Amino acid sequence: MNPGAKPELSLLRICEMNLGFLGLQFSFGLQQANMSPIYRTLGATEAILPLLWLAGPMTGLIVQPLVGAMSDRTRSRFGRRTPYFLIGAVICSLCLLAMPYSPSLWAAAALLWLLDAGNNVTMEPYRAYVADRLRPAQRATGFLTQSAFTGLAQTLSYLAPSLLAATIDRDLLDANGIPAIVRVAFAIGAVLSLSTVVWSLLRVPELPLAEADRALQTGGATATSLAPRALLRELGAALREMPAPMRRLAPSMLCQWYAMFVYWQFITDALARSIHGTSDPATPAYRAAILETQQLGALYNAIAFAAALALIPLVRRFGAAWIHMACLAASGLAMCLIPQANSMAALAPLMIGLGLGWAGMMANPYIILASAIPPERTGLYVGLFNILIVAPMLIETVTMPLIYKSLLASDPRNALVLAGFLMLAGAGATLLAVAPRRPQRGTDRYQTDHPFPPRDSNS
Repeated sequence: MNPGAKPELSLLRICEMNLGFLGLQFSFGLQQANMSPIYRTLGATEAILPLLWLAGPMTGLIVQPLVGAMSDRTRSRFGRRTPYFLIGAVICSLCLLAMPYSPSLWAAAALLWLLDAGNNVTMEPYRAYVADRLRPAQRATGFLTQSAFTGLAQTLSYLAPSLLAATIDRDLLDANGIPAIVRVAFAIGAVLSLSTVVWSLLRVPELPLAEADRALQTGGATATSLAPRALLRELGAALREMPAPMRRLAPSMLCQWYAMFVYWQFITDALARSIHGTSDPATPAYRAAILETQQLGALYNAIAFAAALALIPLVRRFGAAWIHMACLAASGLAMCLIPQANSMAALAPLMIGLGLGWAGMMANPYIILASAIPPERTGLYVGLFNILIVAPMLIETVTMPLIYKSLLASDPRNALVLAGFLMLAGAGATLLAVAPRRPQRGTDRYQTDHPFPPRDSNS
């Protein structure tokens, strides 16, 4: 697209176009806060929790690159990305309604596969839509606003059961042992998942394709084909031509997403042991740990919401990679210290580090990537970039059951310390990904794939 053809959007419009991310991330927040407790309630052991979380990375690995490539090629009266937003949101809403009624462990696991498939159908076309709709100068604002909505949505999703507990007995259980407050929270998520996406699309619809991009999209048989063979050829070509920033970020992405997956899976059990001295999911003390996990999750996501907005001028001045490195380091230090805290008062300040890390993870890599990919392949490359997120999760699901007893002494608190060291390693890998370079004499411009502008740059 010709950037000059895109109207500059006000901050209000940028917020409205990202409102759908609130519903999408409310769903993810419900998963992060509740799936391990649901699995444990239905009979899962701590050691197999990573395997039961396999749905997210597997569906992301398969669905997001294909849907990203398909959305680049789609031509409909609704736009390129819109059909995928709506289909994914409907699937997500239906699965959220059904999840708390799961009669068995494997029913819950199967529903999580469907839920994550729906989320992934929406996710990458949504990120591509932000890159499509905004001028390059507004993309940092767009992605950091998206990150802010992620923080806000997950704050609300983590906090929902605790707020509902003010009017509904937290020990009121359904027939499957899952608290009634969880069922109501998932129903709220089902409504938000669809309604917010529809609002965004009505308020800030997709722009028609510019003539240059239309010509690229219709330039030949393979260019317009949605046939599986054509899509696979396109995926293979895109992998071979992967932008340099995408390759250089791979080690950092491996560390940070492995760490975050460990955190989500084991934080409830870690708090149950460190604060309440229990590992039995059938006890009131364990259910108290679930609510405390959700309250801490709400806190770090609220911090992420505020931090994402505060990072906008910092990223413009110092560059996304410098800021990302600092965010990951803060998160790593917090994770290392969590097992040492034995009260909510001691844990609360540590959520500042987690909030900074989560704000950075949700925006900075996409800011680095957005300026380095061709516009006609935005959906494809954003989908492929997701491999750098889901591959670490897949590695974690396979390796954690192998090391949980032998290296971590079957203690979830040790798992969190491991996550902290990996997050710190991710910060170091970000620094090493691209060494700062001097601009050419007589110019202050840097290569487009360079995420580290000099510290006195205002670009």
